Amino acid sequence: MSPKVSREEILNIVWKACDTFRGAVDPAEYKNYILTMLFIKYMSDMWKDKRAGYEEKYKGDKTRVERALGRERFVVPPECDFDYLYSHRDAANVGELINIALEKIEDANKTKLENVFRNIDFNSEPALGQTRERNRRLKNLLDDFNNPKLDLRPSRLGDRDIIGDVYEYLIGKFAAGAGKKAGEFYTPPEVSTLLAKLVNPKTGDRICDPACGSGSLLIKVGNQVGSDNFSLFGQESNGSTWALCRMNMFLHEMDAARIEWCDTIGNPRLVEGDKLMKFNVVVANPPFSLDKWGQEEATADKFNRFWRGVPPKSRGDYAFVTHMIETAVEDDGKVGVIVPHGVLFRGGSEGAIRQKLIEESLLEAVIGLPPNLFFGTGIPAAILIFHKGRKAKDVLFIDASREFEDGKNQNYLRGDDIEKITKSFQAFKTVEKYAYRATFDEIEENDFNLNIPRYVDTYEEEEPVDIDAVQDEITRLEAELAETRAKMAEYMKELGYAK
Repeated sequence: MSPKVSREEILNIVWKACDTFRGAVDPAEYKNYILTMLFIKYMSDMWKDKRAGYEEKYKGDKTRVERALGRERFVVPPECDFDYLYSHRDAANVGELINIALEKIEDANKTKLENVFRNIDFNSEPALGQTRERNRRLKNLLDDFNNPKLDLRPSRLGDRDIIGDVYEYLIGKFAAGAGKKAGEFYTPPEVSTLLAKLVNPKTGDRICDPACGSGSLLIKVGNQVGSDNFSLFGQESNGSTWALCRMNMFLHEMDAARIEWCDTIGNPRLVEGDKLMKFNVVVANPPFSLDKWGQEEATADKFNRFWRGVPPKSRGDYAFVTHMIETAVEDDGKVGVIVPHGVLFRGGSEGAIRQKLIEESLLEAVIGLPPNLFFGTGIPAAILIFHKGRKAKDVLFIDASREFEDGKNQNYLRGDDIEKITKSFQAFKTVEKYAYRATFDEIEENDFNLNIPRYVDTYEEEEPVDIDAVQDEITRLEAELAETRAKMAEYMKELGYAK
């Protein structure tokens, strides 16, 4: 039996394939071509493996083989698999052939992949260059993915999750080189893990991310359930990112996830009749302080999401928070959202909305995160946890901003950091210099300002200075300096340099 292909081998091969585009195409753009080609290769190898298995089982009976293949969770039509595309790598219209194959794959898998490849054009001159350069790049890409070690058949993969893990890791690698654009499609895995633990989804839950990006956070929260009995829903406004999310779900065998391509605030599509769908758990890492989020239409919102107040035009943070709260089930719905610190203390309409959320006993916790955790921005962020149906008005504040791994370009939450935050939240008790359980009256006295230092005192007293000891040390050092100068003068005199 041929040896298993490791996660590292797959990563090395795929990452090397990126050399085809580096320096010529922006990482935020060429990720789409790399990840789509990986998706095609995976589907092709899986399909080849399925066909071989059925041919052996049915002893070459083509009718029975095709009937069995038609019942699989996906279909790869003729002249659409990787081997066919590789055999035409020297074709003058290779980009067009790849596009045609993707279109046929979509048509054959409408319920799971419809429109997924609409925003990915392998024959694009603006993105991939003029014909000769474009063909050269695509030929190199196909050559790289034809590496014999890149065998993605189930029998060669170490475990069923390996391809999904590789896909997510690659998205993270692309995010690292995408600068400010990274925040549009990626939440660091450590932060996703933390948020998943904080909302603690249960068996049977409906879980939603209204700003789902590439879907990594949504998948983490789903995996936190501990069984397959949950359903995932998401909305994403960027077409290319929406496509990545659909592929990500497919590779994690979460095909049933409903991911909508839409503007969550302006035109949400997760609706039932004329009402917003409701979810047990709602999580998101929405764009920080989004400008032009749609304030003009908010007062006439047909779903009446902004009855607490309309956020300012240039900062859409509370538009997303409000949407999330309104889509959580009434009796026990949980909301976990990552926000910039300004959300905690800014006044005006944001302050009014914040006050109402606290008065309704919805806010459960405010957790301050370390700086520089997110690609594209060094500003620190916080996690807000809301819980519908709770009676207590106390709010737990956690200052986790000082405990992290200091990376070269980005900081990271360690396993122990995540564990400490999670256990402190579950305990819901004051911990000196780390957490504080604030009463409603205390928050009211602070004018509903949630700035964490108002509640968690992290001040460290300095050791008292012994003035007499310091003076003695200065006297000693001055004496030593005088002695040294005297010796230097003698040496200089001996050498004939005396003044």
